[in-house]
Amino acid sequence: MSTETYTFPITKTTHSKLSYFDWDHLHFGKDFSDHMFMMEYKDGKWEQGEIIPFEHISMHPAMSAIHYGQSIFEGMKAHRTSNDDILIFRPDMNAKRFAESAERMCMPPVNEDLFVEAIRQLVKLDSEWVTKRRGHSLYIRPFMFATDELVGIRPSETYKFMIITSPVGQYYSDPLNVKIETHYTRAAYGGVGRAKAAGNYAASLYPAMLGKKEGYHQLVWTDASTNTFIEESGTMNIMFQINDVLITPDEDHDTILRGITKRSVIEVAKKWGIKVEERMITVQEVIDAVNDGTLQDAFGAGTAATIAPIAMIGFEGKQYHLPSVESRTLSNRIKTFLADLKTGRVADEFGWNLKV
Repeated sequence: MSTETYTFPITKTTHSKLSYFDWDHLHFGKDFSDHMFMMEYKDGKWEQGEIIPFEHISMHPAMSAIHYGQSIFEGMKAHRTSNDDILIFRPDMNAKRFAESAERMCMPPVNEDLFVEAIRQLVKLDSEWVTKRRGHSLYIRPFMFATDELVGIRPSETYKFMIITSPVGQYYSDPLNVKIETHYTRAAYGGVGRAKAAGNYAASLYPAMLGKKEGYHQLVWTDASTNTFIEESGTMNIMFQINDVLITPDEDHDTILRGITKRSVIEVAKKWGIKVEERMITVQEVIDAVNDGTLQDAFGAGTAATIAPIAMIGFEGKQYHLPSVESRTLSNRIKTFLADLKTGRVADEFGWNLKV
């Protein structure tokens, strides 16, 4: 990271919500802290960013993000340690991915150091919203959207970059039942699957809803061409342990989001001496491994869920039950290690945490 210093004007709220906030009844992504960051892009450059009280924003009915979908976002978390430090997990990777998403969506990139520093200063101001409660964190949502007041199909010439934060608990409380999707598609080669674009998630809602009606928490997406290769699982990357090898879909194609939690899992596993393979994985390989007892573990990896164990896989009308979550060594060990790393209970030997 650069040593360049960024300062942002701060307008503090006069009515903090902390005094009446109900920490015992959190709704993921529904409750928000006192302040937000905002910066606008006009005349070919980003203007001065500022931190202001959390509030509604106004928009023109012809705002281009509404009509043509130029909108991207990121997600990360801040945790409080036992000695009251606040740590943000790998924000530099989010900054890099945000810039890559902006390029793919024909949007102006935000300087990666500015991106990280804006997050740091916002979290520092709202530090009381980062609780010590186990399993809780402050979810951080940077996002950018087009703001031209024009119904016309072209890249917008104006944009708004914002950051909001939300105190959250656990995203999933139980192991997941997932269905391998072979009809609907999340992303195709040459598309925007690698970008963290809002439209990707909108397109997934209908097939996910159909899956939930069948009793599944998430879908496992397959390739658009043949529906034989596994790509992602709902809002997460997906990982399998077969015959003591940790296997996950590679990122050589542009249909898979480059996951920060997934990359962290891979780096930790390699350091522990666990064999890792990033490659194409067929659905049949996974089903065969379940049937012959060589599938030892399967889990999703993502910012919201961190490590989400998969209990059952549905495929072509059949349900395949995996080993009990309690019996799994790898995912439980990684989940505990990452939780301890993010909250300062183990040394940060990787240098991943940004101290606020």
